[in-house]
Amino acid sequence: MRETANQFVSEGWDVTVVTIADQSWERDFGLDHTLSERVDPRVRIVKLPLVREDLETDIRKFSEERALRPTRWAAAYREKGMKEFPEPIYGGWKAALEKAVERIHRQRPADLTLATCVPYVNMAAALHLWETHEVPYAIDFRDGWSVDVIGGGEAFTTDSLSGRWERKALSRALSLWLVNDPIAEWYRERHPDLADRVHVVRNGYDEDSVPARTRTPDPAAGLTFGHLGVVTSPPHILKSVLDGWRIARERDPLVARSRLEIRGQIGSGAVREANAHMEMIRQAQARGEAVSFGGPAPKAEVPEIFASWDVLLLMIMGGKYMTSGKVYEYAATGLPVMSAHAVEHDATTVMTGHPLWTGAPGFDEEALATACSAAAKLAVEASEEDRAAARRHAAQYARAAQLGPAVRRLIHQVAPAPEGHEGSGTTPKAQGTHEVEDLSV
Repeated sequence: MRETANQFVSEGWDVTVVTIADQSWERDFGLDHTLSERVDPRVRIVKLPLVREDLETDIRKFSEERALRPTRWAAAYREKGMKEFPEPIYGGWKAALEKAVERIHRQRPADLTLATCVPYVNMAAALHLWETHEVPYAIDFRDGWSVDVIGGGEAFTTDSLSGRWERKALSRALSLWLVNDPIAEWYRERHPDLADRVHVVRNGYDEDSVPARTRTPDPAAGLTFGHLGVVTSPPHILKSVLDGWRIARERDPLVARSRLEIRGQIGSGAVREANAHMEMIRQAQARGEAVSFGGPAPKAEVPEIFASWDVLLLMIMGGKYMTSGKVYEYAATGLPVMSAHAVEHDATTVMTGHPLWTGAPGFDEEALATACSAAAKLAVEASEEDRAAARRHAAQYARAAQLGPAVRRLIHQVAPAPEGHEGSGTTPKAQGTHEVEDLSV
C-alpha cells in the first residue's frame, strides 16, 4: 500500500490516504514507524478515529453486559457490525468511511478512488463516491473475498448478501488487483464478464529490505536458522516445525550445533505473545532445543536481521490460493530457504527455480527434519554464484517492478496520456499532511 501511494505521487498525482488512527493500529497489530518514514512526504494522510471495541482490554471501560456476559456481548457486537455491511466487526465502519471520503472529495475533488482490502467495507466507500459523484474506482483486492484462501474453495455463494455486495462493487470497478494467479483465475471464472478487469499484482519486496551481502556460514560454530514474519497460522503448523527441528538435531550434528530464531508478530490484540504458539516456543526453550523468540522486527532492521542468519524458515498456512508477503524477501536475500507449507501453495510458484530452495515438504515432521538438514547443507556448500542466481530469480518480484506498471495502467484508464506522451499525472502534487478526521461534525 505504501508503494502504491508513492507510485501515484511519482506520476504527479495528488494522493490522499484514508486510514485509522495510530491508537487503533496499536490496539490491533501494533505500528512500525520505520515503514511510515518511507511514505513520500507529499502524501496527505487522513486518520479516522475508528476503533475495534472488541480489542479493548481495560475492564474499567467495559459495559455491564460485556463484563457479566462477554460471549453474548461479543456475538451482539459482531451482529451489529453486519447491519450496514456484511462483514463482522468492520461492517459498522461503513457510514464513517463514506462520510470521510465525501468530505475529502468536497475539499479535493477526486479523479480516482483505490480501495484496498481488507477490510472489505473499504469497497463500500469507493462505491459510494461512484454512486454519488461518479468518481471511478479500482479495487486492490489482494486475497479476494469470496475465495477461502486458507481452506480453498468458496467462502460464500454468489446469491448470499456478501455475494451480492461483492458483485455490485466489482461490476462497477475499473480494475481488480489480486495477489496471485490462482485467486485471479477464481474471479475470472466466478465473474467471466469481468475477466478482462482482473490483474495479478503481486506483493513483491522492497529492494532496501534485503542485505547487500550475506555472511559466510561457520559450520564449526553452528548455523542460525531464522523465521521472520507474522505467526498467525494454526498452532499445529508450528508444532510440526518444532518437532522436525528436534528430530533433525538428534540426527544431524550440524543442525545440533545450530539455532532457530523466530522474529515477528505472534498473534494480535490481547493475545499477542500470550497464546499456544508462545507456549510451544517456551517449552522448546526449556528442553534446550536452541529455539528463541526475539519479538517484532522494525522494517529498518530487516536487512541486518537477514544478514545475521544462514538459513531462512518459510512457515506459512494455506494452500494454492495463499501467498505470502515474506516469500519475496526470502527469495531475494540469496540465502537458502527451507519451506514449511503445503506442497500446493503459491509460495511454491514463487520459489520454483530458486537454486537455494529445499522444496515444499508439507507438514510431516520427518520430511521437515530432512529439509532442515538439506537447508543446512545448502548454507555450507552454496557458492557466491549460487547466491547471485537466487537474487536474480527474485528480481522479477521487486515491489516497484510489480506495482509501477499496475499504477500506470490504472492511470491510463482514468486519464489516457496524449499520443507520444509518457507521463499521465493530471493534478498537482500534494503537500504532506497527517490529519485526524473529526467524524462528530
